[in-house]
Amino acid sequence: MYTLYGMAASLYTARARSYMRTQGVPFKEIKAGSMEYLGEIVPQIGRWIIPVIKTPDGAIIQDGADIIDHLDGAGFSKTPIYPEDPTLLAIAHLFELFGQQGLLRPAMHYRWNFDEVNLPFIRDTFRDVIPTGTPDEGQEAAFLNASGRMRKATTMLGVNEDTAADVEASYHEFLALMNTHLDAYPFLLGGHPTIADYGLIGSMYAHLGRDPKPLHLMQTKAPRVFRWVERMNMLEVFEDEAQAASGRALFGGDALPDTLTALMRFVADEYLPEITAHVAFANDWLEANPEVTTGTSSRDPVMRGPIGLAPFQWRGREIQSWVLPYRFYLLGRLQAAVEKQAPDSQTAIRQCFAANGLETLLDLRTKRPVHRADNQEVWGELIG
Repeated sequence: MYTLYGMAASLYTARARSYMRTQGVPFKEIKAGSMEYLGEIVPQIGRWIIPVIKTPDGAIIQDGADIIDHLDGAGFSKTPIYPEDPTLLAIAHLFELFGQQGLLRPAMHYRWNFDEVNLPFIRDTFRDVIPTGTPDEGQEAAFLNASGRMRKATTMLGVNEDTAADVEASYHEFLALMNTHLDAYPFLLGGHPTIADYGLIGSMYAHLGRDPKPLHLMQTKAPRVFRWVERMNMLEVFEDEAQAASGRALFGGDALPDTLTALMRFVADEYLPEITAHVAFANDWLEANPEVTTGTSSRDPVMRGPIGLAPFQWRGREIQSWVLPYRFYLLGRLQAAVEKQAPDSQTAIRQCFAANGLETLLDLRTKRPVHRADNQEVWGELIG
């Protein structure tokens, strides 16, 4: 039996939980406000952060990507979550990055800017992170403190009165594209879930498929997306005869459906300018902070939190958002997967990404990559 420490409303917990549910990992979930998590796990991790799992032999693993990789390595994946086709593998990592980082803006907007619908539900679900035994008045103070930080984070991700309509228009467009794709296929890359789905499910379930306001939107405007969210949270394999012609196979990298490439072009339009600006900002920041050395970990506050605000062009206007080093770790996973391929496969990947406006993503690099070591994000060796 594994233990998952997390929160029902947590985007990052949702990713790990989805894998554990769909792949049949035996586990129990304990809230992050428990005495067990606060007294036993936090001292080992060195910071309050979720999700975390404890393995049957007592090992502690933090971060959704690391958790999924550990469980995949332990043999739990019923079907390959990392596609064998090189182009499809790169696409899977693309949506892992976009799902974890590119959907933060609508996820935070739809959670924190609709209090008239969401607030009672959110206040209750945030009890997961309030220490057990906290009196009622203390619970309210803790919620106001936590929600205040999250509301500030929402604005720092580029959401304000001027941009709210654009955030909603962007998300509506994504919902429509994904709904059309999932009308013909049960999962993003074909017949079974991959890291592309596990990357997207965090935002699409914990915030956008669970909070009352966006849940209603998804159910009424994108019912196929809602059914996918359900599939990503259940052990049973549900097969629709209309979608079952190819069994549980994935697409071929040279035979991508138009509905998938449309989603890739959406990522190029909506997220590529932001991640490009963030890499440029981080490189300037690293140059201005030479005290950052190889192995600097997130116990140093410059790492886990944002390192600044970067401006970029989005939907015809300039906005700015927090530069979060963790997204460079996810970007590095994509690039490392590409670099491991044979030259002809790398060429095919570049051709696919170029055809959908994404080739520059393969070459974006911070002067120091971000790695994971001992459950922490750390800066790597200086490049060049």
